[in-house]
Amino acid sequence: MSDDRSQDPRDPAPALSRAIRIIEVLAAADGTPVAMSDIARSIGAAKSSTSNLCSVLEDARLIRRLDTGYTLGHRTVEFGGAYLGGFNEVREFYRFCADAPLLSQEVAQIAMLDGTDVVYLARHEGRSPLRLTANIGDRFPAAPTAVGNALLADLPDDEIVRRFSAPGAFPKRTEQSVSNIPALLDKLARVRKDGYAVDENEVHPGISGLAVRVPPRSSSSPALAIGCSYLTAATSAVQRSGIVDELRQLKLLLENPMQPSLAS
Repeated sequence: MSDDRSQDPRDPAPALSRAIRIIEVLAAADGTPVAMSDIARSIGAAKSSTSNLCSVLEDARLIRRLDTGYTLGHRTVEFGGAYLGGFNEVREFYRFCADAPLLSQEVAQIAMLDGTDVVYLARHEGRSPLRLTANIGDRFPAAPTAVGNALLADLPDDEIVRRFSAPGAFPKRTEQSVSNIPALLDKLARVRKDGYAVDENEVHPGISGLAVRVPPRSSSSPALAIGCSYLTAATSAVQRSGIVDELRQLKLLLENPMQPSLAS
């Protein structure tokens, strides 16, 4: 008799579900090798079943075995690159940021909404990189981030209430982080009024952000947000206004690739 645990009898493909869970566990480890016993415990399976799954994933180069455990394999990068390759917006984003007078100097990013989080798809490094800001593939809470607010503002208030009623929906990143639904609704109302979102030291102390939403190009594409992170104390009101202008120009370009860019 199997001693696997926590198997959902309704799951049509339990082995595949566990293999996906293994990849999720290794991704959450941020490059730190995870021992077989810890993987088995995390996915609720016996060590023998986990060993078999890891062997298949290793053969497929989706995970890699080291002396101290397992990490993600190189093929996950190939899959990620193939996924991002479907976004023409990413290539256009990098071209625009390289030429834009202000965005070329700052950290700029593209993100998409996933529940109450945002996932970052692209990152342009300015001449003064901010190491604390999100990298490609990172997941951040949407409520305190400018890119998250730009995307959430397109949703009706009742959907915001539904999504953010769950415990843990408002992680406290800094003392300025939005911490409840009424405050979030107030922020989103300002985004709708102004046409852009602002994060003032809500994710990292001393770092702020601006962002605008880019509507999807097709019914099968997600809406995106383009944002810029900058040092709060070192960026003037005039510079912030200029960043918003450039983000709006980039938005128009991503909406319509025939739109003239800064370089034209």
